[in-house]
Amino acid sequence: MGQTLTGLLTSVRAIAGRPGTPAQGRPGGGPDQALLAALRLCGDHLSALAAAGPLTDARRTRLIASIGALTTACSTPGADAFDALLRTGQQALDSGGEAGARLALALADEATALRARSKGAWRLRGNALDALGRGEEAITAYERHLALQQNTAASRDVERRIATLRAAGDRIDEALTLFRAGADTEASGADAEVSGAAARLSRHLPAAEARTAFTDLVRLRTAEHGAGDPAVRRLATLYAEHRRLSDRDPVADPLLGGAEPIGVPGLRRLVAGRTVCLVADTPRTAEQEQRPGSPLAALIEGYDLVVRCDEARHTAPAARTDLHACTLRGDTPWKGPRWDRRAGARLVFGDPLPHWRLALRSRLVPGAQDRVGDATLRRPLHDPALLGEEAGAGPASTAYTVLRLLDFLGTPARVDLIGFEGPAALSPREREWVGTRTANTDDTAVRITLR
Repeated sequence: MGQTLTGLLTSVRAIAGRPGTPAQGRPGGGPDQALLAALRLCGDHLSALAAAGPLTDARRTRLIASIGALTTACSTPGADAFDALLRTGQQALDSGGEAGARLALALADEATALRARSKGAWRLRGNALDALGRGEEAITAYERHLALQQNTAASRDVERRIATLRAAGDRIDEALTLFRAGADTEASGADAEVSGAAARLSRHLPAAEARTAFTDLVRLRTAEHGAGDPAVRRLATLYAEHRRLSDRDPVADPLLGGAEPIGVPGLRRLVAGRTVCLVADTPRTAEQEQRPGSPLAALIEGYDLVVRCDEARHTAPAARTDLHACTLRGDTPWKGPRWDRRAGARLVFGDPLPHWRLALRSRLVPGAQDRVGDATLRRPLHDPALLGEEAGAGPASTAYTVLRLLDFLGTPARVDLIGFEGPAALSPREREWVGTRTANTDDTAVRITLR
């Protein structure tokens, strides 16, 4: 990959820096100046990737491939490179991180300069601004996209996102109105530090800065008047709603298929003091589980919570499932089969956030689950608020992700693995982790003692 990256960077620099390149529409058909600017931006990003060391992230690998396709389109006479430009912008956004989002925004700016009436370009710009936490600017871009979009069904997720961003901004506006009303009635006026926090808060701030200023305002106002003050209680409610809206769309959104959202505290309560088993989806396990009176069926039925992972290929449709967990994989995870098997709770692991949202909207079946894991549970291995591991260790199996999450929560009475051998075996790295916590092994289950 290092040589490929170097060679691609050389090609990008050669085209983007080529002197006297004819503009689009001139005889000779060279790239438009906006495309050349886009290539230079891609070249800068490639340089940063090359300096960062070996590439192990599949999403960045796909981004590099898209830049290669854009480079080829720009160097091919008569080729229309616009679609390649949009694909590269989307891959930059999907690669994650602030640098990827900034590249996506820059490419979207060049795309809108090329074609001001491209709904795809405005959608990309809105998504990039949204990823950077610039909600009010994202709304403007999303509205430009909607003005050009003729397909009403395709517009619904954008309309919902606009509503969410506006609702988050409205919470800030109401908080500031509440503060000003309180400050006007106080004999000595508001404390200078509190006033400073309020002055820093605005719906036009990037999301991270607004969150910090909002946190400071709530903290200082609570310290000043106490948590029992009605205005402070309302302020705290607005803050909590703002935080929820920043992480996900409103609960009323069909995103959750009518189910109750469950976060880390709720999942901890769900598994607290209960015995849990993870059952592998193998022909042998499924056959024994379906056999009336079989020891395995009796064993599984004796657990408080039965967990199954990913798409069931062998397990009977009516098999008991208290918790279903699955991992989104591939470039278009929202196009997979719908989750129509009944489960008490469903956890969906995936990244980036827009793909996770779209997958839930597309694949959840109303009534097929009572609870759905919210955005705080979508990437437990790499979320700094949970396990916070580096992403370079390679993809993890869903079963391993569930085990690590349960271990982190630390509240189940016992967690057992059933049927994880042969084709269902965990990877060597995952087996090593399980081995350090194995308390007992028999023919049917591997019992794990959580730390």
